[in-house]
Amino acid sequence: MSSNSTTDPRRLNKIIRYKPPSTETNPTLEDPTPDYMNLLGMIFSMCGLMLKLKWCAWIAVYCSFISFANSRSSEDTKQMMSSFMLSISAVVMSYLQNPQPMSPPW
Repeated sequence: MSSNSTTDPRRLNKIIRYKPPSTETNPTLEDPTPDYMNLLGMIFSMCGLMLKLKWCAWIAVYCSFISFANSRSSEDTKQMMSSFMLSISAVVMSYLQNPQPMSPPW
C-alpha cells in the first residue's frame, strides 16, 4: 500500500476544481423552460377553476411538475409552490363541483 501512494502519477498542483459557467456573462445558458411551464400551469389552473374544465386542471398539474423538475435549487420556490398549489386546488375544486369522471374534451 505504501508503495502505491509514492508512485501516484497525479499532480496536486494541476488539479482545478470545476466551476459551472456563470449566466451573468453568458445569458444564453439560462434555461427558460421552468418559467414557461410555471406560466402555463397558472394559465391552465385559472381556466380549470373559472371554466370548470377538468382537463385544464390536470394539464396545470402536469406543467407544475415539469416546472418543479426543471428548476434550479437557487430559484425562488414561493412562486413555484404557489403555482403547484393553485393547480392542485383547480383539480380539487373541479372534482368537488362535478364528481363524475372526466369526459374527453373532443
